[in-house]
Amino acid sequence: MRTLIYLCIGILFGITMFKSEAASWFRIYEMFKFESFHMYGIIGSALFIGIILVQSIKRFKIKSFYGEKINFSPKAKSFSRYMFGGIIFGLGWALAGACPGPMFTLVGAGYSSIFIVIIASLLGTFLYGLLKEKLPH
Repeated sequence: MRTLIYLCIGILFGITMFKSEAASWFRIYEMFKFESFHMYGIIGSALFIGIILVQSIKRFKIKSFYGEKINFSPKAKSFSRYMFGGIIFGLGWALAGACPGPMFTLVGAGYSSIFIVIIASLLGTFLYGLLKEKLPH
């Protein structure tokens, strides 16, 4: 049953991403050239809603749909970890024209060339797993 619920949420998320043009290569290109507020508005809205929801969950001790307690673990504080990771992620996003969420939305929309990007992202994740111990954290 959980899988069906997650599938429905994923489909709704994909439709929202596509209809809002968040999966559009042109919109992402505009964003990285600082020519349009569209993507910054979407990202800013998601950040704002996320902050409100996380604070509400913490303050009111909201439980999951299944009655489980929701725990938030503190992240390690490291400037280089987030700076280098963010730069690599941003460069990949700019070169591919899609971040991980819209990649699968584009598959659903029929853009088969995005499979190259998905394979490359999976290889990059695998490579990170191999090199994780040697990288600065």
